[in-house]
Amino acid sequence: MSSTADDSPTGVARRIIDANSYATLATADAEGRPWVTPVWFAERDLREYLWVSRTERRHSQNVAERAELALVVFDSTAAAGSANAVYVEAVAAPVSDTDLDDLLAVFNAKCEASGLRAWPRSKVSGHEPFRLYRATASQVWVLDEHEHRVPVGLQ
Repeated sequence: MSSTADDSPTGVARRIIDANSYATLATADAEGRPWVTPVWFAERDLREYLWVSRTERRHSQNVAERAELALVVFDSTAAAGSANAVYVEAVAAPVSDTDLDDLLAVFNAKCEASGLRAWPRSKVSGHEPFRLYRATASQVWVLDEHEHRVPVGLQ
């Protein structure tokens, strides 16, 4: 890969996401009360962000009431002044039964690559307390050398 491709906003975003396992979700309830929580996540094409959560958790309830959210993926181990992050505006919802097999395969590929057990469909559907959630990005940014947000091209 050329250094130009590596330094592009897309290349920077890809490196950050590939090197990290947690995203911080910023949600709000119907009245606008904010809540943030970290989630272990998988991603597809810098556009879709996936996580498994219990439906009764505050962030899951917030998504049910207000689908708009923001999320950030950052490397908290980076030295002060050298960190970067991927910033995302998105709309989230539990994954529909129609899309569940496809997106669960994406999530499980990251689970297995990380040495974690894959989630069977039966544990994130029906009467089970867990669901696979998807946030579909409308905007994605990284920071430039002056800490200005630079848009990442979504395909």
